[in-house]
Amino acid sequence: MLIQVEPLKRLLTATFAAAGCPDDEAARVSHYLTLATLTGHESHGVIRTQRYVEWLREGWVLAGQHVKPVLDTDVLAILDGCHGMGQTVGPESARIGIDKARARGVAVVALRNSGHLGRIGDFAEMAAAEKIVSLHFVNVFGSLLVAPFGGAERRFSTNPVAIGVPTENGEPFILDMATALVAEGKVLVASQGGKPIPMGALVSADGKLSNDPHVLYGDPVPGRSPDPRRGTGAMRAFGEHKGSALALACDLLAGALGGSGITRKSEGRVHNGMLSIYLDPETLDTEGTFAADVRDYIAWIKSARPIDPAADVIIPGDKERRSAAERTANGVPLPDDVWHSILYAAALVGIDKARVAELTA
Repeated sequence: MLIQVEPLKRLLTATFAAAGCPDDEAARVSHYLTLATLTGHESHGVIRTQRYVEWLREGWVLAGQHVKPVLDTDVLAILDGCHGMGQTVGPESARIGIDKARARGVAVVALRNSGHLGRIGDFAEMAAAEKIVSLHFVNVFGSLLVAPFGGAERRFSTNPVAIGVPTENGEPFILDMATALVAEGKVLVASQGGKPIPMGALVSADGKLSNDPHVLYGDPVPGRSPDPRRGTGAMRAFGEHKGSALALACDLLAGALGGSGITRKSEGRVHNGMLSIYLDPETLDTEGTFAADVRDYIAWIKSARPIDPAADVIIPGDKERRSAAERTANGVPLPDDVWHSILYAAALVGIDKARVAELTA
């Protein structure tokens, strides 16, 4: 189906408010989930609605929480997310890092015990909008999804990395990627009637390459969102040994160094850890050449002759901006299964069909 942005956001906001989130948090979760879908990152978008509602109802993630400082210096912060919604504690963490970097030129922020942080590129975009460079390394405690290079058993989660670099024209370089060949949410999308994942993105327990979501989720359970803990297979890292090494680095940085913990089994409460580095070009750019270098180099990259004459060369962030513009203008396409999961989540928290119709009118 095709739904316009504002009606979709109204429905999600009402759903999360009914699930126990304060009004401002419900609107924020709705904003970030919708934004992820708008930018083409369906894996971290509105498809997460039912799963988030289930987590809230079961106490896996807590509504209305805010970051609490564990350590706070001029350039360093260690923050406890208190198992709050990632769409609240994530932006709060980024705000602290941006402010410290602007004051001192550099900041390191370790966020631990966060609910699912969603699309990590949101925080890189938030920093870039204020002319701050940022790097983000994320791990997931309590969730094993990805096999290491050469393995057929789960040892990592999807452990994303994001890097943001501001530009003069307001269209920043935003690298935002999972270290798995695809994000877990893309497997979720495929399992609910969306775009299939590439062959070889998964590996079965007996070591056979696959693209069947059943390998990750096992048999479906009526009335429940797909749960990767039910499957016997694993996801695979991108780039063979290179993605596997980067996934390991995320666990060592966000988990071990940042204090969010390194997991060895999929059980108990799942939480994200994120180690972020913020850099202010105003401080580092002693020669005053940074903005021009970024502008000219990106222009040179884009000037390469394209393989397809009908397409152009793009940098990370371009595709997301184009998708957001198109979907904002024309509506958000949702597979039927995703729409029905949103309606199911709304029903779980007491929003009836008449209210859904009113919110989406």
